[in-house]
Amino acid sequence: MPQESNNPLNDSPVESPAASSPFDDSAIDLGAVWKILRAEKRKIFLTGGAGLVLAGIAAFLTPNQYTASASFLTPHAASSGMSAVSSQLSAMGISGLGGSVRTADDMYIGILSSRSIAKDMVTRFNLKEVYHTKKESATEQELAMHSVFDPGAKDGIIRVSATDESPTRARDMANAYLDELHLANGRLALTEASQRRLFFEQQMTQEKDSLENAEVELKKTQEQTGLIAPIPQTNLEMQGLAETRANIEAREVELAGMLQGSTEQDPAVVRLRGEIAGLKSQLSQMMTGGGLQAGIPTGKVPEAQLEYVRKQREVAYHETLFEILARQYEAARLDESHDAPTLQVVDYADVPDSKTGPHRSYIMLGGLLCGVALASVWVLFRKRSAFLHLA
Repeated sequence: MPQESNNPLNDSPVESPAASSPFDDSAIDLGAVWKILRAEKRKIFLTGGAGLVLAGIAAFLTPNQYTASASFLTPHAASSGMSAVSSQLSAMGISGLGGSVRTADDMYIGILSSRSIAKDMVTRFNLKEVYHTKKESATEQELAMHSVFDPGAKDGIIRVSATDESPTRARDMANAYLDELHLANGRLALTEASQRRLFFEQQMTQEKDSLENAEVELKKTQEQTGLIAPIPQTNLEMQGLAETRANIEAREVELAGMLQGSTEQDPAVVRLRGEIAGLKSQLSQMMTGGGLQAGIPTGKVPEAQLEYVRKQREVAYHETLFEILARQYEAARLDESHDAPTLQVVDYADVPDSKTGPHRSYIMLGGLLCGVALASVWVLFRKRSAFLHLA
């Protein structure tokens, strides 16, 4: 009688293999897929043809786009200054920081991309109607999409390109960017001389208003008192007081302008503060040394004449101060003209004679491929049970 085996392996039940998922990649019958696609090729080609036609209609309804380009060089002074900074960083062994220093090209591209220039361009070319937008922000975004600023990493020439449906407007927009950059270049204080010029220009504007107000007050006094000129004995002292006050004010303005680029320890600053202190002491002595009239007691001067003298002294003071500020302003303007960051235009934009878009053949090809792909997916989805089977 045969002896039964005690091997537990013989007693273990045989497990049936697990059924594979119907969506397993290995369960797709590629041959069946190809047969289905061949059987439905007419539908697929018709759908692809419909996509081709629709894409063609859309492509030919899209207006042509023209691109005009202008180019310029950044100022050598700014470029050499940035190169010097980079050289110093390299010499100190921190060349890795050189890449973080913004170059002159980056600065000018940032100015071209600024909102102030974008707003001027929108107003100048009435771009809200051109782009059919209502909001200012949407128009500026549309303008940014139609404008390209290439820093020119290889040759160092910055190129400004503008794209528009009208070739003439594309040319005008590209050249307008250069005009706006020239205006921004003069408006912004990019150098120390520019900062001084702007400072003295603001002071001159304020002093001009003060002078006009003083002249109006003097005219009112003349009309009220009937006086035309002060007594001769007061002219010298009045002029001396006015010039002393004007010199003090002018040196204080000059000191404020100097402190924008210097420190309190600078010898020129120390010297100027000493001059201001001396002039103030001189003015105090003049004011307390016997009144406004040289040798004539103030109490004996008619009140109307005294008021006239005061008004005329105020006018003389503001006239002197305005002349001093004007000389300071002219000196700063001449300094600015020597190192002004003028742009060097390489090429102005011309009217483009060929379109840059749209690429209608590419659009139609894309429509054909999309139609074929969508039709194939739809056919396979409907008959997915024909090529999916259980392993």
